[in-house]
Amino acid sequence: MSPSPSLARTPAHHPAVAALAAAACAWSFVTVALGAFTTTIGAGMAFPDWPLSNGSLNPHGWLTNVAMFAEHSHRLSVGLLSLLTLVVAIALSRLESRAWLRRLGWFAFSLVLVQAAVGGLRVLLDPNQVKPIDTSVGELFAMLHACLAQLFVCALFAIATASSRSWIGRATPVSCALRRTGSLCCLLLFVQLAIAAVMRHSNAGLAIPSFPWSGPGRALLPPAWDFRVGIHFAHRVMALVVTVVLVWLAAKVWRDPGATLGMRCGASAMVSLLALQILLGAAVIRTARDPGITTAHVIVGALTLATTFWITWCAHRDVLETPAPA
Repeated sequence: MSPSPSLARTPAHHPAVAALAAAACAWSFVTVALGAFTTTIGAGMAFPDWPLSNGSLNPHGWLTNVAMFAEHSHRLSVGLLSLLTLVVAIALSRLESRAWLRRLGWFAFSLVLVQAAVGGLRVLLDPNQVKPIDTSVGELFAMLHACLAQLFVCALFAIATASSRSWIGRATPVSCALRRTGSLCCLLLFVQLAIAAVMRHSNAGLAIPSFPWSGPGRALLPPAWDFRVGIHFAHRVMALVVTVVLVWLAAKVWRDPGATLGMRCGASAMVSLLALQILLGAAVIRTARDPGITTAHVIVGALTLATTFWITWCAHRDVLETPAPA
């Protein structure tokens, strides 16, 4: 008896799908950059309506007003990214033999729709205040919006990597310890970026105005505490933890005989991005949140997570591609 078509299908490389997924990954960072710049200059409420901007797809004066340009270009970028993700999901459903990758494509598309809706709620619910924590409902949704953006970028990277020729042809497994360390690093980085989102949308970026010390006379702890100081200090502590674990992961990648040349280069890039991120964090404090430097700090943070996730995803390749028992 011949096998059913679903069992007979084997993974194959589809260059067009891989190119589309890579384009979506690249454009996601354009969207992240525009969102980071919008938040940095406080332009998240440049338009009080959604999904249109002042009731139009082409609002008057948006090309000459910086705040309006930042917010509207971010909205347009999200629209293009949603379309790209939809095309990737459709292409995977028609061409891809791996059911888990087809599901991942539709998960990414669902996630970008949820992300867009959360962005809309950030605008529409901003007038509603949450007095106990001195913020608005819109700002709470803005924090969630920032966290979902990181998850969405990782989903796109997973699709693009699994669609690549190198993924399909790779056979040498890596150690379980490397996979566990990579997963831990991704988790800690996501926590750090979530803390950063809360800090950014709570206007706590300068709650501790000195670096590397947190108080006068080279004090390790701030002299006074409130929510904004606490979340800022938590961001600094987590930065130290993340530095240690990422260097640990890089060392494991460099020493693992199953790691590919790409993974080793990725580990070097990850450590370089980490060093750049620390320098940018210091520059944010010393320039009193210069918009360009602050935006770069957000982008490099997202790149660091994406690179770490890519290394970890590659380390799990053999687990994901192991055929299930009949």
